[in-house]
Amino acid sequence: MSLDIPNLKDGGTIKDFDKRLRDEANEDLADIIHGTPTSKTQIIAIYGKGGIGKSFTLANLSHMMAEQGKRVLLIGCDPKSDTTSLLFGGKACPTIIETSSKKKLAGEEVKIGDVCFKRGGVFAMELGGPEVGRGCGGRGIIHGFELLEKLGFHDWDFDYVLLDFLGDVVCGGFGLPIARDMAQKVILVASNDLQSLYVANNVCSAVEYFRKLGGNVGVAGLVINKDDGTGEAAAFAEAVKIPVLASIPQDDDLRKKSANYQIVGTSASKWGSLFAQLGDAVGIAPPVRPAPLDQDGLLNLFDASETGADYVLVPATDLDMRGKNAAPKESLEVVYEDV
Repeated sequence: MSLDIPNLKDGGTIKDFDKRLRDEANEDLADIIHGTPTSKTQIIAIYGKGGIGKSFTLANLSHMMAEQGKRVLLIGCDPKSDTTSLLFGGKACPTIIETSSKKKLAGEEVKIGDVCFKRGGVFAMELGGPEVGRGCGGRGIIHGFELLEKLGFHDWDFDYVLLDFLGDVVCGGFGLPIARDMAQKVILVASNDLQSLYVANNVCSAVEYFRKLGGNVGVAGLVINKDDGTGEAAAFAEAVKIPVLASIPQDDDLRKKSANYQIVGTSASKWGSLFAQLGDAVGIAPPVRPAPLDQDGLLNLFDASETGADYVLVPATDLDMRGKNAAPKESLEVVYEDV
């Protein structure tokens, strides 16, 4: 269902906005096994569980892609607004939603320089979100993209637009790139733990659901972050039929540099080649249709002793539910004797 709210600068509606976004991503690439997307600007939505290292991965990936000569725009779509923090040395940039509210109160228009900043050839901005309990994060995402439209989003000249989405929030706004064909492809970030793979599997399910409704977005692959070599994430990728684009090891040097807001996605770093290979893979990986797992299939990726996957469900009884009230009571039913 589209929202027909007439508040875009040109007098259009969000439905018009949807259509323009669809026009940029309307080529059905999701069944292609080999080849590269033909649209000049690749719009890629990156999903992952909160805390899995999505922002770390994206900050370094975008920096390396810029070093490779690509024009890259990084848009944080997580209400925590932490996507650009590592890129900007820990500094928080003003969010689009926050800036829009302040400018509106002052009777002023938002300008590019108010919300978009750059480092190392990367252009970056944060959509932001409402304070806890004061609004819907999903609607914040929608409002943020409306403002991007007003700022001329469709006239911008980029090779890649990377959208950083929180994967373990399932309301409509966070599913926007998949539900409305705003992106050509999705990249998942996960680790060798059940919860992050659960989130990755949910995103695969969303992609497949909207494919059945006529959508075109596919999954380009999985980035394994904090890889400890146990293999569950790689097994997941094989099971859902998507490629592993890169494995970023669980390493103390990476942990420290991330904690200190240091960029490692550069040729000057010993990790540069890893992110260079990831940058190449992201560019050429075609979007494919995933085969999401059911809950048992997901649990079976792990040793049953670690997950409890070998537990057998035991049905509860009426007496169980009554507890201390389980003493039998005389029936008030009238029983008629046979004549």
